[in-house]
Amino acid sequence: MSQSLIGKNGTESPEPVKAEVTGCVPEWLQGTLLRNGPGLFNVGATEYNHWFDGMALIHSFTFKDGEVYYRSKFLRSDTFKKNTQANKIVVSEFGTMIYPDPCKNIFSKAFSYLLAAIPDFTDNNLINIIRYGEDYYASSEVNYMNQIDPMTLDVIGKMNYRNHIALNMATAHPHYDDEGNTYNMGTALMRFGMPNYVIFKVPVNASDKEHKKPALRKVKQVCNIPIRSTLFPSYFHSFGMTENYIIFVEQPFKLDILRLATAIFRRVTWASCLKYDKEDITLIHLIDKKTGKAVSTKFYTDALVVFHHINAYEDDGHVVFDMITYKDGNLYEMFYFANLRKETQEFIESNKVNISPPICQRFVLPLTVDKDTSNGTNLVRLKDTTAKAVMQSDGSLYCLPETIFQGLELPGMNYKFNGKKYRYFYGSRVEWTPHPNKIGKVDIVTRKYIEWTEKDCYPSEPVFVASPGAVEEDDGVILTSVVSLNPKKSPFMLVLNAKTFEEIARASIDASIHLDLHGHFIPTQSTN
Repeated sequence: MSQSLIGKNGTESPEPVKAEVTGCVPEWLQGTLLRNGPGLFNVGATEYNHWFDGMALIHSFTFKDGEVYYRSKFLRSDTFKKNTQANKIVVSEFGTMIYPDPCKNIFSKAFSYLLAAIPDFTDNNLINIIRYGEDYYASSEVNYMNQIDPMTLDVIGKMNYRNHIALNMATAHPHYDDEGNTYNMGTALMRFGMPNYVIFKVPVNASDKEHKKPALRKVKQVCNIPIRSTLFPSYFHSFGMTENYIIFVEQPFKLDILRLATAIFRRVTWASCLKYDKEDITLIHLIDKKTGKAVSTKFYTDALVVFHHINAYEDDGHVVFDMITYKDGNLYEMFYFANLRKETQEFIESNKVNISPPICQRFVLPLTVDKDTSNGTNLVRLKDTTAKAVMQSDGSLYCLPETIFQGLELPGMNYKFNGKKYRYFYGSRVEWTPHPNKIGKVDIVTRKYIEWTEKDCYPSEPVFVASPGAVEEDDGVILTSVVSLNPKKSPFMLVLNAKTFEEIARASIDASIHLDLHGHFIPTQSTN
């Protein structure tokens, strides 16, 4: 693999850099695309073990009147400040554990960790950008977030979910409904009461106009879901949402809580606390958004691992949801630097053996279930899918998915169709490399696939932005930031026609751009 793409410290461009545009950026494209990802991997003489551990580097691409402006800043988290002040890594990350000095009262610290059931995590929020109310937060999967100014990328303040709702972890992939309310999900592993998965909502009007009070002060709990195995909660990275339901997949990729609480003292990483039980089942919880009550039918499927849901919707008495699944829990292993730095061929061969490919699968849950239905009957009545939900003797439904496409990750779609019946999704092509060099579009109805690729170029997760007044689902553009192995080729923002994947424009940027994970497009508010 290329050292110029992985493990190399990114650099900041704190002042806006005007890009050189070739082609024509649509005049209607007005707004800022915020992106987040790991960007600092070495501090002094110390180095992280894993790509997902790198300190967050946030960058933005602002589209204004056919021009593009770029800026980037390291997230000034407490973790960033402590590490840079010490000139070495002093805060543990998921795959890099910093062991305490045994002289510094290690036993009282161990006792307090065990009491809390889970350690105090880093606030290095490197995964995504979340909107709560009108506030924007750099987020990862822990209880801390950092609020940022989306224009300057400066940190406004640090936020702790636990000050507002009992959570130890929350996803970095929330949902936004048509009104602008934000729904998210977390895990409560507090020292009092039974552990639960928690679904919560932050209303669209939660922001304080003077920015003195956090939007999370208006958080409302939608429901609790009991954890199937108290000491082994399911890991989850995202969830599904329709107009009326939340879909939570309780997968057999689990967190060992006792191991997590004692990881520092066992001298193991937090990442080693995740275990995949391929002999277990995957439970699918369907929760009514309005009542917070779970549908009584037990839905389950075979063991699988999922990180990203694509979309979900209701159709003629069924809930349909699509997600990217794996047959094992080894994806995280791919991103250890020890693995990434293998020669390309060795890397490809080892990962072909060890890591299953991502598969887009469709699951269908019938909402009306007659308990007298004979054993073995498929209750899915929809004509446009081969997915099944088969009645079992105990009244549960065993779900058999339909495979839609293999080989795409980091899925995106026209978010106006979130929770509604849809036809297209976009993603990064995964071909045994952690750094995809293709992005693609799948037509779920026809199963046609188109892609964009260019030699030595590595595009980020594709982001769809709809044309003004668009009726057709794919009427709009795809945005992706592209870095190149070729030193003569500047990084650039690529604008594609979402229908055809033909290039409309590219904005070349005279600055260092890093590979990232996820982002959020903020349209410029019209003054009309």
